[in-house]
Amino acid sequence: MTAPASEHPVLVGCSHGTRLPAGRRTIAQLRLAVQALRPGLEVVAAHVDVQKPALDDVVARLSEQGRRSVVVPLLLSTGYHVRHDVRTAVRASDGWSTAAAALGPDDALLAVLDDRLAEAGAAPEDAVVLAAAGSLNPRAVADVEHVVAALAARRGAPVLAGFLAAQQPSVAGAVAALRELHPHRRVALAPYLLAPGVFTGRLAAAGADVVAAPMATGPRGVDARVAALALRRYDEALAAVPVPAGT
Repeated sequence: MTAPASEHPVLVGCSHGTRLPAGRRTIAQLRLAVQALRPGLEVVAAHVDVQKPALDDVVARLSEQGRRSVVVPLLLSTGYHVRHDVRTAVRASDGWSTAAAALGPDDALLAVLDDRLAEAGAAPEDAVVLAAAGSLNPRAVADVEHVVAALAARRGAPVLAGFLAAQQPSVAGAVAALRELHPHRRVALAPYLLAPGVFTGRLAAAGADVVAAPMATGPRGVDARVAALALRRYDEALAAVPVPAGT
C-alpha cells in the first residue's frame, strides 16, 4: 500500500534559472502543472544559476527540517548541472535527498518536438535543426545526438544538431549545412529548450524558414506531457533508490 501523496518526499523542481520574465513564468507554470497532476505532493522551486532560491540552499533547508526530497532536474540533458550541481546538493544532504534523471532523452519529448514544429508551420518533409544549449560534457552531447537520430526516424526527414554554446556546429551553421545538403527542402528550427530565455532570443537570426516555440510552451499553456515526464522522473528516482515516506 502506498503512502498518501502528502507523505511523499518533496519534489524539488530544479531549473537552470533565467532573467527573462517569460522564461520564469513558463518554468513556474511547469512546476504548478506537475503539482496539479498529483494533488497533495509538495513541489518547490530551486535553481542552479541566475535565480534564487539556489538548489543547495533548498535541499539543505529541507534536510535540516527532517524532510526528504527528490531533486528533479527540469533540464533536458545530463550535463554539468545534473552531474555536478544536483549531485553536490544531494550528497550534502546526508541521505535526506536523492536525484532524479534529467528529462531527456525520452520518447515523450519527440512528440512534443513534433507538435511544436507543426504549430509553427513546419511540414513533415522539412529538414530540421535541433537547437540545443550545448555542453562540454560528452554525455550531454550524446543525449542530443540520440534525440537527433530518434527525431529523424520519427519524421522521415533530415535532422541535424546545432548548438548555442560549447559545441559545433552552431545553429546557424547547421541551418546552412542543411540548405547545402538539401537545397529543395525548407529548414525548420526546433529548440531543444524548455522555456524562453537568452538562447531562444538568438534563434530568429539563425536563417531558418520556420522557428518553433520552446518545448514546454504549448498553444494552451504549459505542455502537460512535459509535466507528466517530470513526475515520472520523480517516481523513477523513488523506485530506484527507495526513500522512506513520511519520515
